[in-house]
Amino acid sequence: MTSQQNVFLAKSKIKAEDLEHKRKVAFNIQKYNDAVVRGKQQFVNLELARQKAKNIKWKAIEQLDTLLEQFEKKFTANGGKVIWAETAEEAQEAILQICREKNTKQVVKAKSMVTEEIHLNDFLGRNGIESVETDLGEYIQQLDGEPPYHIVTPAMHKSKEDVARVFHEKLGTDPNLSPSEITMIARKNLRQKYITAEVGVTGGNFLLADVGGVCVTENEGNGRLCSSFPKTHIAVVGIEKMLPSINDLPLFWPLLATFGTGQNMTVYNTVFTGPARANETDGPTEMYVILLDNGRTNLLKREVRESMYCIRCGSCLNACPVYKNIGGHAYGTTYSGPIGAVITPHLSGMAEHKHLSYASSLCGNCTEVCPLKINIHEMLLENRHMAVNQNLNTIGEKATWAGWEQAMLHRPLLNIASTGIKNKTVNSIFKDTWVQHRAPLRFAEKSFNKLWKERQKG
Repeated sequence: MTSQQNVFLAKSKIKAEDLEHKRKVAFNIQKYNDAVVRGKQQFVNLELARQKAKNIKWKAIEQLDTLLEQFEKKFTANGGKVIWAETAEEAQEAILQICREKNTKQVVKAKSMVTEEIHLNDFLGRNGIESVETDLGEYIQQLDGEPPYHIVTPAMHKSKEDVARVFHEKLGTDPNLSPSEITMIARKNLRQKYITAEVGVTGGNFLLADVGGVCVTENEGNGRLCSSFPKTHIAVVGIEKMLPSINDLPLFWPLLATFGTGQNMTVYNTVFTGPARANETDGPTEMYVILLDNGRTNLLKREVRESMYCIRCGSCLNACPVYKNIGGHAYGTTYSGPIGAVITPHLSGMAEHKHLSYASSLCGNCTEVCPLKINIHEMLLENRHMAVNQNLNTIGEKATWAGWEQAMLHRPLLNIASTGIKNKTVNSIFKDTWVQHRAPLRFAEKSFNKLWKERQKG
């Protein structure tokens, strides 16, 4: 058992038994689920929209190399600069070099899962540069010393009382602040940061090949502030975020908004095509786009290629019974939930993360709710298959399944053991996984096989 698996099981056990944690998560997820039902009503033919979006992403991934080169050509023609980063370390070093060239000691950062993936805040901190989260949820998590809990809503596991406690402990505010008061304090603290920071960092929800554009979708406006006030704007974007054309946005923006938060459209939707032009009054004087691989080309394998269609709406997390019971932090990875369990073994190593693909009931609800109809639960099975083919399962696991297979294929072998022996054997094998949390398994005194034979004789 790997260290990652041990940590996962330990955290899962704690959270699965934490009723207050589950209450908060269930409450917040239900609010989103209710909103999503309303948001879907904006589509005349939702299934057609989903299928069309999937076909567009299929086209984008099949032509990814060509479209990436087209994006670079267009973006650089507009005065921007493109940096190709094969690894997280290359992306980190590129950002650090830009910051040192600008002699900056402070960076303002919009909400971005890909910068969480490369652990940018910690890296810059170790190099004497403060990286300030400006999204309210991310700001709360940064104050509390925690990573994001959810792809879309970083502080989903916190109640308003929890947030007030964090502000009280870290900022010395009143412990009984209302959500609106907390928001105003965060705004006051962050506004000065935008003005003084030399560098702003964002992610990107989509890349547009035909115009050389980076799309940033947000609800608070902090992304626009991060990219407008600082003189230098760095967008870190995974290569899978590619769309062929700006004309695809009227479909993808509403899908992302509806399946992510239940909105018809997210409040702020921006397309950046480079630094500010001569006739523009605001915007950065320099803009960089870092195109990050960091294992993404491993996802081009036929078995899991569909995972590259993901638009990071978070709907599969909200639907997953495992996620709702153990929470986002138990996974110990940047991307949690079903889609995280699919992609993480390919981004960070199958040996260390194969267990995530087993943390699923295979109910298929993740596939059902995905706006692009990504076959998530089938890819979890493919990951398990790959792990077995790579001989990553233990000797004990192999022996158990070999014995199970023989017993299932040969009924006489199953009938040899008495009911008592069966009970003892099964409950011994599953004592840490089943018996510890449920009643012991009990075999019937007579199997159906025996009852049927007796009936036939009668």
